[in-house]
Amino acid sequence: MKLIDSHCHPQMSQYDGDREEVIKRTLEGGVEMVCVGVDLESSEKAIKLSEKYNGIWAAVGLHPNDNLDEEFDSEKYNELAKNKKVVAIGEIGLDYYRTPENDKQEIQKKRFEEQIKMAEELKLPVIMHCRQAYNDAFEILKSHSIEGVAHSFTDTWENAQKVFDLGFYIGFNGIITFTDQYDEIVAKSPMDRILIETDAPYLAPVPYRGKRNESLYVIEVAKKIAKLKNIPVEEVAEQTVKNTSSLFKL
Repeated sequence: MKLIDSHCHPQMSQYDGDREEVIKRTLEGGVEMVCVGVDLESSEKAIKLSEKYNGIWAAVGLHPNDNLDEEFDSEKYNELAKNKKVVAIGEIGLDYYRTPENDKQEIQKKRFEEQIKMAEELKLPVIMHCRQAYNDAFEILKSHSIEGVAHSFTDTWENAQKVFDLGFYIGFNGIITFTDQYDEIVAKSPMDRILIETDAPYLAPVPYRGKRNESLYVIEVAKKIAKLKNIPVEEVAEQTVKNTSSLFKL
C-alpha cells in the first residue's frame, strides 16, 4: 500500500545520527515524502535530500516564527524554488499562538504576502502554517489565485469550510490520533480535500506518542481517518495519494 507523507522534515537535526536508515526504511515501506523547509538552510537541505532519493520532493519557504528580525530574501528563495524537485512554497503563513506581539504579526503578514506572490509567479502551490490567525490568513489569500494546503489543521469546522472554499486541501497528522477534539472535522471533511502528514520529527501519532516521529508512521493517521469515516484504510491511502499528487503535480 502506497502512502505519501505530505509534510515532514527529515533534514532536521533529530535525524543526524541515522537519517539514511530512516529514509531507506520509509521508502522501502511504501511511503514517499514531501520534505518541507522552514528557512533558507533547511530549504536547501530539503532540495539536497530530494535530489538524492527518488520518492522525496522538496518545498522551500520561511516559517512565520523563524528569523523575525530578518527580511525575507526573495531572490535566494526564488532561485531555490526553480529546482525541478521543488513542488511547493512552504511552510509559510501566520502564527499568532507563538507570536502574540502585534509588530511581529505585521512582519508575518508581510512575509506571507511576499511568499504567496512568489508562489503565484512560479505557479507553485503553498503549504500554509496557520495558528489562531485564520481571519487574517483568509483576508490575504482571497486577493490571490493560489492552490495549497492548510497544514496540521487544528481549528474549527467553520474555518475548515472556508479553507475548502478557497480550493485548498487540509492536512491531518498525528494530532488526530491522540485527541478526539477534531473527530467531527475529520469525519465531515470531503475525502478529495484531505492530505495526510506527519510533521516529523514532531507530533508522533499513537502508539508512538512521545517518541521521535517518522514518515513511516503516517499510516496511523490514515488508520484514524478510515476509522472516523468508516471506510477501508486502503481507500484513504489511495485517495490521499491522488490528492497529494494532484496538488503538488508529482
